[in-house]
Amino acid sequence: MPDIHSPMIVIAPDSYKGSLSAADAAAALERGAREVLPDTATVLTFPMADGGEGSLEAVLAAWLQPALSMATIDALGRKRDAHYGFDLEGQRAVIEAAQANGLPHVSDVPLQPLRADSYGVGVVAASVIERGAREITLFLGGSASTDGGTGLLRALGVQFLDSDGGELAPGGGELTSLATIDLSALIVGALETKWRVAVDVTNPLTGTDGAAHVFGPQKGASASDIAVLDAGLTRLSEVLAETTLASDRGFSAAGIAALPGMGAAGGIAAGLVALFGAELVPGAQVVADAIGLSEMIARADVILTGEGRLDQQSLAGKVVDYLRGAKGSETWLAVVAAVIHLTPEECSAAGIDLALPLGSGIENRKELVKYAAELLEARGAHAVSEWLDLNEVL
Repeated sequence: MPDIHSPMIVIAPDSYKGSLSAADAAAALERGAREVLPDTATVLTFPMADGGEGSLEAVLAAWLQPALSMATIDALGRKRDAHYGFDLEGQRAVIEAAQANGLPHVSDVPLQPLRADSYGVGVVAASVIERGAREITLFLGGSASTDGGTGLLRALGVQFLDSDGGELAPGGGELTSLATIDLSALIVGALETKWRVAVDVTNPLTGTDGAAHVFGPQKGASASDIAVLDAGLTRLSEVLAETTLASDRGFSAAGIAALPGMGAAGGIAAGLVALFGAELVPGAQVVADAIGLSEMIARADVILTGEGRLDQQSLAGKVVDYLRGAKGSETWLAVVAAVIHLTPEECSAAGIDLALPLGSGIENRKELVKYAAELLEARGAHAVSEWLDLNEVL
């Protein structure tokens, strides 16, 4: 039975997009929790991210290093700046793919799902390799492209050729014409670099659960576009498997296409995994390790977390999924979400002890955004009060 007089409370929310950063959300939950906790309680806050937006910021804060900025291009080839960072020794670099090819950066024009690519991400990756990085953590999520990472690899010197030996045009729409992959111009250091690709979903590269079918519509893809993109990613997996680097690692086309997580960010990881031996890791796990949450979570009596939407995707690579898997068997997990699409029974089966809506149900979206901090503070107090009441009864 937990000691309700000196409990350890761990607060580890994701951001609430459009209203609160993860740090602001953690602060609000902490204020609420402390309203009802005894002074002897230990309350630790860990602003979290799942491999998407906010992951770069969380890791650099843990490393006590500033974000750096460089010129690159967006998913449509337009100039933009992207943030990235190094550890103190300059050996480890961290990149957030969405800094370059994020969907919001191209939302000012009609979306081009067949044309959008990840070249801008590769520009950043090439730069950090040339500056001496020998380990790169690449956070995926929020991309505008479905190109299987071919744009990124082109920036590293890889050529994707059709049957006549000509280079394919950028984007996933041309991949059905892929015949060969030429690695002869690969930049120095690319193969020697240790790649960790942090993903926030478990979707495979292709098929009905793959990158094109599941995430293509939010990137502007029509039904016909989705068919083209999925066929292109299938062809990419086939040609990747024919390369010496991939076959030496035991990859088959089916294995590349079905690997869980490979569908993140339009399949950016595909070539990195098959050609460079990149390690696919859950993004939330990478962030938790970097900020010290992994060391504390099993000791917590209560974990408070939150995100914008609690649904089945929350249980497949998001922050909630990490927390429910990493917590101790006696740890009580509460989630505060603006929208809850899981039933109480589904929450219980998933290891979530309490799911609270951010609002009371009468607020409109504008009010939820405006008063998010105050509402989150109240929900933090509510959640901890429920745990205290439960354990007093026990």
